Amino acid sequence: MLRNKLSISLISLLASLLTCEQASARLYDDVMASGHIRMGVYENFPPYSFIREGQPTGVDVEVARRIAQAFGLELQLHWITPDEGLEDDLRNNVWKGHYLDKDEANPLAMKQLADVMLRVPYDKAYAYKQDSLGYLINEQVVMTAPYQQEKWQVAYDGQRLDAVRTVAVFQYEPIGVEVDSVPAFYFTSAMGGRMREMTHHYPNPETAFKAMKQGEVAAVMAMQSEIDWWLHQAGDKRYRLAENGFPTMGKQSWDIGIAIRQSDRQLGYAVEEVLDRMIQNGDMEKLFAEYGLRYTKPEFYQVMMEADAER
Repeated sequence: MLRNKLSISLISLLASLLTCEQASARLYDDVMASGHIRMGVYENFPPYSFIREGQPTGVDVEVARRIAQAFGLELQLHWITPDEGLEDDLRNNVWKGHYLDKDEANPLAMKQLADVMLRVPYDKAYAYKQDSLGYLINEQVVMTAPYQQEKWQVAYDGQRLDAVRTVAVFQYEPIGVEVDSVPAFYFTSAMGGRMREMTHHYPNPETAFKAMKQGEVAAVMAMQSEIDWWLHQAGDKRYRLAENGFPTMGKQSWDIGIAIRQSDRQLGYAVEEVLDRMIQNGDMEKLFAEYGLRYTKPEFYQVMMEADAER
């Protein structure tokens, strides 16, 4: 009798947990019927998504608003705390959830997931990456709808450097980078490590840029939009954009798109239509310009423009 009661209790618990997981993952019809859409954006990540004067702001926050408006839905922001890697972020926020991230109203249930996650690198090789057994690592999500191309950028202090025509200058002049980032790895390993001693590490691009203003470093390297943002905030022509490339770095530009659950491609298609319309009619470029940022269309649109020009 006791064993039967325990079995029934276990089955009930498993069923309730399953119900909680299913309640967290919503399909297209659920989203439209609910009256709201949850858009995943990274927290404290200017100029993309952050809080300013108590209000959510940033390029991705505004993109999320435009998507919600296009569907006639209320926007609910799902703030994402970065984990160790993109795979963890996708798992924790798009298709499964983190077991420690509980709903305060219901301690047995995980918090609801994002319906759509923004600022996801759009790369087919990564999307179809396999583990050692040949299984797709990201089989639970679909990465689609590129809406921006991002790249690495250097800004420098024009009172210390006349120009930055080659990264070789950073054998002699200090440069600030975000710790554990691609720029950090590049400047500590490229050119046989000859720039390592001149590479200064900071918690984020904002502190690196502040260090340049205070004279600690002569330049900063981060993503183009981040550099544009801090130059725009500084409003000082003393700080300039470098035009050099980064030899031996490998991939120096990449597309940014969205991630949705594998089980809800219909929602992904609907969001893709909104983003495509914003790109085609120039709204996306205007939005970036409002934040003082340059906008580069994703590779697909660039190829399409080149094909049209050849006709």
